[in-house]
Amino acid sequence: MSVARPLGWLVPRPDESGAALVRRTAVSLVISLSVANLIGAAATYAIGQFVLGFPDVDDPSEARLANLIAFGVYMLISVPLGAWWALRRARPARDWLREDRVPTAEERRLALRAPGSIVFVHVVIWSLAALVFGLLNATYSVELGRRVALTVLFGGLTTCAVVYLVSERLLRGGAARALTGAGEDRRLAPGIKTRTFLAWVLGTAVPMLGLGLVAISALTEGDFTRNQLAIAVLSLGGVALLAGLLVSMLSARAVADPVVSVRKAMERVEEGHLDVEVPVYDGSEVGQLQAGFNRMVDGLRERERIQDLFGRQVGEDVARAALEQDVELGGETREVSVLFVDIVGSTRLASERPASEVVDMLNRFFGVVVEVVRKHDGWVNKFEGDAALAVFGAPVPLSDHAGQALAAARELHERLREVDEVEAGIGVSSGEVVAGNVGSEHRFEYTVIGDPVNEAARLTELAKERGGVLASSAALDAAEDGEAANWEFDGEVSLRGRGRKTRLAVPT
Repeated sequence: MSVARPLGWLVPRPDESGAALVRRTAVSLVISLSVANLIGAAATYAIGQFVLGFPDVDDPSEARLANLIAFGVYMLISVPLGAWWALRRARPARDWLREDRVPTAEERRLALRAPGSIVFVHVVIWSLAALVFGLLNATYSVELGRRVALTVLFGGLTTCAVVYLVSERLLRGGAARALTGAGEDRRLAPGIKTRTFLAWVLGTAVPMLGLGLVAISALTEGDFTRNQLAIAVLSLGGVALLAGLLVSMLSARAVADPVVSVRKAMERVEEGHLDVEVPVYDGSEVGQLQAGFNRMVDGLRERERIQDLFGRQVGEDVARAALEQDVELGGETREVSVLFVDIVGSTRLASERPASEVVDMLNRFFGVVVEVVRKHDGWVNKFEGDAALAVFGAPVPLSDHAGQALAAARELHERLREVDEVEAGIGVSSGEVVAGNVGSEHRFEYTVIGDPVNEAARLTELAKERGGVLASSAALDAAEDGEAANWEFDGEVSLRGRGRKTRLAVPT
């Protein structure tokens, strides 16, 4: 079964071990989250040191140096500590992956909530940073300490939003395996509305709130010069635009990627490929969409399998007509041709040979019959022990049903010589029959009833005695000249159960 993989390496390969997936995800997480935190911290430090200034501080250079040293030390400690702590908190969600086993319900829940666990670690680290740097700068000025604490807090919230979206993306491999065969039809993670709202709050509202606080401070306390206020507005506005764009893009991709995977899989289904499956790696409504698509394709595969089996049982044309139209008991009058073929001496064969050999011989015999009849646009209506009844002209009309039946009879006579130790009699007749569903509402079959069926069966009995092919004059008269030229009349006989004589025709 093929898997739609629009996300490339983010979706686990079917042959990838759980331990390999854990290692690959851990390396990606450490690198990506470290970079996100370093960028967020650098931007926050630059805004605090060079944009907001040092109000009420006699010696800004001393405060700037102290903040630089504290920034370096805190980053050296917090980045590796945060990576270790985040991986440790995610450990219960990945132990089952290392062991390559199906997760329990609790392990599945932890795996889907792993991005939230990672964000919790970063919330703690950034909150501690706001406290540390706020107290450090408060020793120089209470106003400076307040500004720095708020700046770090706002920068941390925006960075945490990025961390959540990046973690959710990188952890999709484990989520896909956690949701495989989950059999649940409820959300196991925050929904799209919640994610979108949080992305807006943390990516746009928080930076803009910081910009508003600068404006309020400038209006109420007047501690910004005109140039400082312009620089602060431009800097914070630019950061808000970039942060909002980044968070919005990541949030949009979190929804777009699974939708794209479903769309690509639907294109393959439209092309007739039902062996496609979409990885389910999201616990929200999007994951329900992915799982729903897979259930739909499972249903289509089951429908196709049933239709195929149905077609093999009753014939493709009959199966198609039954699926496209309302099935009712009864029939309609049709002009058709009937071909009957029966093995000579089948009773003797069954008594002299093992049952397995007889079945094998019958399967090869019927295989040739079905192949030849289908080649000439007919269908095998039924198998009767060692005989077969084929119909030409129903349920799909044929302009030259008699010619097709006669041609099939001639070719079948030659082809059956390929089946060892098999001799068969073949009879062909044409005429008016009733074609339709016969039986009850609970069990019925599509068949044809009429004099041509009886006549073909009697001709087959006679052909078994003569060792060849016989057709009625009615079939020859109904055939077009091209096929009729391959036959000639060969006297008249009184067939069993018929009041009038039948004029015979044989291949020339």
